[in-house]
Formats: sequence, structure tokens, C-alpha cells
Amino acid sequence: MLLLVLQAYITLMSLESLLKKDDFPALYNVVRNCPISMSIHTRADIDRVCSAVNVACVWYWKQVLCLQRSAATTCLLRKHGISAQMAIGARLWPFATHAWVEVSRQVVNDKPYIPEKFSLILDRC
Repeated sequence: MLLLVLQAYITLMSLESLLKKDDFPALYNVVRNCPISMSIHTRADIDRVCSAVNVACVWYWKQVLCLQRSAATTCLLRKHGISAQMAIGARLWPFATHAWVEVSRQVVNDKPYIPEKFSLILDRC
């Protein structure tokens, strides 16, 4: 588990530079182009990756917001053979946006009702 937390922390750091530059297109392309390795996985594998990202976020040197957290989670899940998608949604009143991760259209790194709260899905990548 320690190795997975370290991978999550490094992934958060690598995405940090793109967020500092306000380079959303580059971050989006990193997630979209992150390859899926071929392997068999279980729900326990998904939970282990999500938990590792959560632990890395606790130890991260600054607050990790949903976009960075979801991008890192999506990339790590894909590296471990899990076909994950980062979803970005919005609500109009009061206006807010949010990012989360789905596997087979099921939310894995947030509350299961998040897609209902942010029902205007801007994209999945």
C-alpha cells in the first residue's frame, strides 16, 4: 500500500504544475491519453487505489481540489488496468462545477449521488 500511496503522491505533484499554469487543456489531455494497462481487477483493487489517493491527499503539501484528485485517481486506476473515466459536471443554480471518477458509470471516489447534484455533464474523459 505504501508504494501505491507514493505513486499517488507523485501523480498529484506531476499534475500540480499544470494547475499552477492554469493549463486545463494539458491536464485534460494527460487524463484522456493515460493508457489503460491490461489486467484483471476487482472492486477491492478500485478501493485500494482510491484509498491510496486519499492518503496521498492528506499528506500533500497543499489542499487538493476535486479536479487534481480526480485526474490523479483516473490515471492511477488506468495504470492498474481499470477502465476509469474522469467526469466533469456543473449545476446552474447556484453555479458550481465538480470532478469525480467513474468506473462503468459508477462513482468510485465520491458520493454516489454526485452526478445528480452536478447533472449537467460537461465531459467524461
